[in-house]
Amino acid sequence: VQLQASGGGLVQAGDSLRLSCVVSGRLFSSSAIGWFRQAPGKEREFVAEIFWGGSSISYADSVKGRFTISRDNAKNTVYLQMNSLKPEDTAVYNCATKFQDSPYNYWGQGTLVTVSS
Repeated sequence: VQLQASGGGLVQAGDSLRLSCVVSGRLFSSSAIGWFRQAPGKEREFVAEIFWGGSSISYADSVKGRFTISRDNAKNTVYLQMNSLKPEDTAVYNCATKFQDSPYNYWGQGTLVTVSS
């Protein structure tokens, strides 16, 4: 399985961005795609995840109400719509995949999001 994240950029506070994660390889209904981020000098943190089958979605508290994760099964793509961006959202964003409740074990290269104040 390979993942490719894209869509990052430099925006101002309050702006929006949409990240995309294209997955190459087979996904199962119990597979999940997650978005994570790592800011400079900080640990990587969970942002959101969506399961390939069904409607199970979860978000980090810090992004609830501002970020929306969605998927397009036909395109093997997961999106992260980020609205009302804040400077503290600045980070490298990565997508990853896991099966059921196992740890995330396939990671893509990240895309940099920079939010200026």
